[in-house]
Amino acid sequence: MIEVESDPPARVDGRAARAERTRAAIVEAHLALIDAGDLRPTGERIAERAGVSLRTLWTNFKDMETLFAATGRRIGERQAALWRPVPPELPLTVRIAEFCGQRARLLEVLAPPARASALREPFSPQLRRNREVAVARVREEIETVFAAELAHAGSGRAQLLDALTVASTWAAWSMMRDAMGLDVEAAREVMARTLGALLTAASR
Repeated sequence: MIEVESDPPARVDGRAARAERTRAAIVEAHLALIDAGDLRPTGERIAERAGVSLRTLWTNFKDMETLFAATGRRIGERQAALWRPVPPELPLTVRIAEFCGQRARLLEVLAPPARASALREPFSPQLRRNREVAVARVREEIETVFAAELAHAGSGRAQLLDALTVASTWAAWSMMRDAMGLDVEAAREVMARTLGALLTAASR
């Protein structure tokens, strides 16, 4: 007896590819709504924007937490596409300028999702994990770009790293942009001045 394969690999691969495209469309729709100012988009609005049924949305994402996880990964990809390493061998003033210029660009990309996350984060373990990942990524970059100054800080290294992280992440940027009304360039200059003061003091 010849066994006939009921679901050929090509058919399986095609179905998987379609499912992946559907998930990507849902994530992009979620982000598009947030970027447009809808900071708490419902499943119905996300499905409509993605051009899928509500049932399809929840077939691909079992709940909002899994959608938040996928959206967080997509935001990370957006930022990674813009990110360029700052060579740690450059003079300190140049490193500060390049690092802060890049942080300003990345934080502006992050701004709408970060504002949306702030509304739901107290009730969402996944959004809190997304934030932890983002902070850890910045912290790691600071350790690379300003390795020499952190080494000079000696026993104060951990505290200096904490201070640099606070000055370079969303909470500080939101304070400057949203609460104080600074434009992007003014906020970037404040960040650069803060990092410069912290790093120069550590070098001395």
